[in-house]
Amino acid sequence: MTEVAFYHLTRKPLERAMPELLEKAVERGLRCVVIAGSAERVRQLNDHLWTWDKGSFLPHGADGDGDPAEHPVWLTSEEENPNGAGVLMLVDGQDAGFKGDFDRCLDMFNGLDEEAVQAARERFRAARAAGHTVTYWKQTERGGWEKGA
Repeated sequence: MTEVAFYHLTRKPLERAMPELLEKAVERGLRCVVIAGSAERVRQLNDHLWTWDKGSFLPHGADGDGDPAEHPVWLTSEEENPNGAGVLMLVDGQDAGFKGDFDRCLDMFNGLDEEAVQAARERFRAARAAGHTVTYWKQTERGGWEKGA
């Protein structure tokens, strides 16, 4: 089954934490699909990934950026895997019924929003009930990650 890792954002916002995790995955030779809440949100994240850190380059694409298979990171608002990714990243409270098709799923949620926390707890319970290996990661004081209980 898929390892579903829940990332509780409390120190760094998604716009900072997401590209850092994607960079680590790409450095390891992994391909990723990011599912966001809307096509507009995909456009925002796509633009953001070009400018988030002047000292790095994170190869990525979204609808309209050519052949998805050429992009190690693909941004979408649909349940799809057009670049053959092994890692699925869910943002904006999204869930995916096909997460079992991936080696790893990262569910990133805003820990400062009580509704988002409650929804993440429901997704956590559902993933565990579906037989996935479920882990929980919380941000440290310095913005890194530590595995929680």
